Amino acid sequence: MSLLHRRSFIGSSLGGLAAALSAGPGLLAQDVAAAPQPLQSAGARLGPDTLFLTWQRDPTTTMTVQWVGPATATDQSIQYSTLESPVWQIGKTLLKPYTNTDLKVHRCELTGLRPGTEYQFQIGGALPKYRFRTMPAKATNTFQFVSGGDSGVDIHAISTNILAAKQEPYFALIAGDLAYDNGKSPEIFTKFLKNYHAHMVDSQGRMIPLLSCLGNHEVNGGYKTKRADSPQYLSLFDGFYSETTFGVLDIGDYLSLVLMDTGHIAPIAGAQTDWLAKTLADRQERPHLIVANHVPAYPSYRAPQGAGDKLGTGEEQRKHWCPLFERFNVDVVLEHHDHTFKRTHPLTNGLKDKYGVLYLGDGSWGKLRIPKTPEQRPYLAVVSPAYHMTVHRLEGEQRFHVALEASGKVADVCMTTSKRPAKRG
Repeated sequence: MSLLHRRSFIGSSLGGLAAALSAGPGLLAQDVAAAPQPLQSAGARLGPDTLFLTWQRDPTTTMTVQWVGPATATDQSIQYSTLESPVWQIGKTLLKPYTNTDLKVHRCELTGLRPGTEYQFQIGGALPKYRFRTMPAKATNTFQFVSGGDSGVDIHAISTNILAAKQEPYFALIAGDLAYDNGKSPEIFTKFLKNYHAHMVDSQGRMIPLLSCLGNHEVNGGYKTKRADSPQYLSLFDGFYSETTFGVLDIGDYLSLVLMDTGHIAPIAGAQTDWLAKTLADRQERPHLIVANHVPAYPSYRAPQGAGDKLGTGEEQRKHWCPLFERFNVDVVLEHHDHTFKRTHPLTNGLKDKYGVLYLGDGSWGKLRIPKTPEQRPYLAVVSPAYHMTVHRLEGEQRFHVALEASGKVADVCMTTSKRPAKRG
């Protein structure tokens, strides 16, 4: 990116960047307390403190409202309307077990929504009121989302939540290791939900939907397990991962997010790789084609080479998935697990190639390690030992990727442009 483009981008794109920079080195307790909250009226009954939004289908016309809590006799339906025309509709809330607890997952999918529209909703018609917005119908207007991985529930994760919310994203994509519940600590996953609910609200009071994929700390055993070993995660995200622990979310006709399982429940080779090849092939006319997974193909901390019978980090992906990313011109791969910030060079077969695939990560939303240097790992272009998340700004067929450290410092800025011929019509 040229200096002019970099300056222009930083000056115009990050709605909360100036506020983040002025926050100084890290967030204090008073900053956490002062973070935006969902809109409430004085004297209103408090809503569920685990309430969050996600998607099961096209985000331009749907929204899924979820929370964890006891089953009650009170009305749990969702009443919703557009913000500009408060003609209320009602969505039915379904209850299902929040595994290993006496609580229930409350889920209501709202469908038939208008693209690019702000909505308000209430639970059972009672206050407080909450707000959200649907994704735009077309990628004609600039929009942005945030991504990262390896969150946890401590103050570092909360600080990154607050910084992310300041960027006014349409959604957050946390690609694995959300709560570090290890498939056996529901109270930890519930704490993650409470943190997310409390702080992932933008300056307009809009809740920020959460997308995710599976990481090793979502399952009891980490790798080569079964669905029953991820009780909390799949209690909440089985609306999207109903049959497999990988899938694709198509946003209108302009963005596809391909969400993978790096061997935690679904094996990398075989059915998942076959599905990946078809999924990428079927989406070659989309302006934005982004893959997200947890374990990195190109790690910034762990060893990529194996020893004895043990494979190196990302070795299976480099064998089975990276050739598909290259063949089908994936725009960027978001990967995590190593608890650093990294950007690789564009890569083909592991080597620097201006026509290759860019890999961004490496999972330091709330966890941290010291990365290897580009001298030690020649595929690395930039690294940083800092808590961070990345803002992705999509403009037409271009994408700007800005890594923000927890202090608000810009760690890196880069740009990607689609290499696939977009459909014209």
